[in-house]
Amino acid sequence: MASYIFRRLLLMLPTLFGIVLVSFIIIQFVPGGPVERMIAQLQGHGGDATSRFTGGGSDITNNMQSAIGQSSKYRGAQGLDPEFIKELEALYGFDKPAHERFWIMLKNYARFDLGESYYRDTSVIGLVLEKMPVSISLGLWSTLIIYLVSIPLGIKKAVKDGTAFDFWTSAFIFFGYAIPAFMFAILLIVLFAGGRYWDIFPLRGLVSENWREMNFIQLALDYAWHMALPILALVIHGFASLTLLTKNSFMDEINKQYVLTARAKGLSEKQVLYGHVFRNAMLIVIAGFPAAFIHIFFTGSLLIEVIFSLDGLGLLGYESIMNRDYPVVLGTLYIFALIGLLMTIVRDVVYVLVDPRIDFEARAV
Repeated sequence: MASYIFRRLLLMLPTLFGIVLVSFIIIQFVPGGPVERMIAQLQGHGGDATSRFTGGGSDITNNMQSAIGQSSKYRGAQGLDPEFIKELEALYGFDKPAHERFWIMLKNYARFDLGESYYRDTSVIGLVLEKMPVSISLGLWSTLIIYLVSIPLGIKKAVKDGTAFDFWTSAFIFFGYAIPAFMFAILLIVLFAGGRYWDIFPLRGLVSENWREMNFIQLALDYAWHMALPILALVIHGFASLTLLTKNSFMDEINKQYVLTARAKGLSEKQVLYGHVFRNAMLIVIAGFPAAFIHIFFTGSLLIEVIFSLDGLGLLGYESIMNRDYPVVLGTLYIFALIGLLMTIVRDVVYVLVDPRIDFEARAV
């Protein structure tokens, strides 16, 4: 297993390279980059904005005014001094050819140096570490609760297939699946966060403002109080598909010949279910864990972070795309790609723990 993990780690390198390369190429064709954004601010704020980069002198302003009519490759740059445009390009690193910028970025990423944000005056890795606790809280707890609810419920539905229990739980599951997480989040706010009815839960943040004055138990309760509604919104929508997947997987295994043989040997239903069926049926459930975790960790929690004013990685990535903060965009993509690839290795390790018959050493990567 160790050699297999080592080969998978090596395979991550070209995969990461391809992800970063495609992302970098796409960004080159996105209109409205940081230089154009700053030009738009300069045109709207005049000399005050210019002084931020030129030291506030009047010579640049006069040169900008005298350069009206000169052409530029940037939209809205007519009337600005070409030398000043070059200063802006150098400021954001666009004074170098694309291939040279990509090579520099790769060398920095190899050292885990993700660069500096254009607008937040801090490093990308610092921003990621700052926002990560929020996203980890949402992703980890939501995924854990979804699996703790879905797997037992799916097994119970498979055993009770066709009964009243199966019918009514299916109705609830389809209800949860049909409603998007953000719609359910709005409903929870209206009902329980002072929207219209009860004001029971807070609407923003991970902890209260006086969290430094709390002991450990008070802080844990305060944290759970703040996270209850966001996590519930994600769980209600997320557990539906996993429950149905678990049920169908167990139904397929229950009808196989080896189950009939085990029953014929006199084994109890519990022994058959958890001693034989469980490890086979759970493989397909485990296979979907990395995708489920990454989905909730990033894309699934984006709107939830916005609705509940939770400043996490999803909100950071969205704001960075809108603001054309390319170092943050590429840095967060790199982080999530790395996490996703590592999670696939974790999945394979769990495969072996669930079913020791699986031997990754005997097959090629």
